[in-house]
Amino acid sequence: MVRRPTPDPYAADIAGLDSLDVPVPPAPSLARRVWSSAWPALAAVTLALAAWQVVTWLGLKSDDELPGPLPVLSRLWEERGEFFQAALLTLRRAAVGYSLAVVIGSAFGLIVSRSRVIRAAIGSMINGLQTMPTIAWFPLAILLLGPSESAIQFVVILSGAPAIASGLISGVDHIPQLLLRAGHVLGARGVSAYRHVVLPAALPGYVAGLRQGWAFAWRGLMAGEIVVVIGERLSLGSQLQAARDAEDSVRLIAGMIVVLLIGVLVDVFGFSRADAAIRKRWGLQAD
Repeated sequence: MVRRPTPDPYAADIAGLDSLDVPVPPAPSLARRVWSSAWPALAAVTLALAAWQVVTWLGLKSDDELPGPLPVLSRLWEERGEFFQAALLTLRRAAVGYSLAVVIGSAFGLIVSRSRVIRAAIGSMINGLQTMPTIAWFPLAILLLGPSESAIQFVVILSGAPAIASGLISGVDHIPQLLLRAGHVLGARGVSAYRHVVLPAALPGYVAGLRQGWAFAWRGLMAGEIVVVIGERLSLGSQLQAARDAEDSVRLIAGMIVVLLIGVLVDVFGFSRADAAIRKRWGLQAD
């Protein structure tokens, strides 16, 4: 009599676990990752240039009023050195003004977010300052500080700081109370609570405020450089104003492209990466 082997009662379970052992595909190459990130932007730029060219072909405006992409891009390339020098001055002003806006906006945001009395007093004022048109600050800035660098920085700070403060306040407001109580139980109090609990938990809202503050500050800086021209110092804003006065539409649109390009690059390589890193750290985005 042949004795049959005893069936393994765990065979089915082990087979099910083995089916979960799916090989992980290799990570895409650097070139593939760069292309997957770049092609949507390239496609958008191509469509925008095509639409621009079609509008010029329709003849709705003369070539002097609305030139096509080719003469504008040619001028941009021919005068790239001049545009580069102007961009350096503008970026230096942006770095100084935005840094001060970050310091001031962050300090006000922390104070207002943790004090009910101060929030009741000036919380609504911070939100109201964001609705003020940038250009409305310049008569006061020039009256107080004259047509100077200080006047431009004054408006840049007032443009960016309220948005940064508002973003930090919103981030703190959305921290779960359970997280704050857990930090308190673990000994996080005072400065330690802000460093290890409040600020990390409020980081998504804070970064959103920094992003919006940069956009407002950049707009304020462009308005300031158009309104306040300081001597012979070349900046992007003064270039736009000079091109407008000379009715040089080719140079005007070329300068606008430089302004737009800087704004896009700062957002893509600065704030978008910071936001993606935060979402990845919090498990909200795949690797």
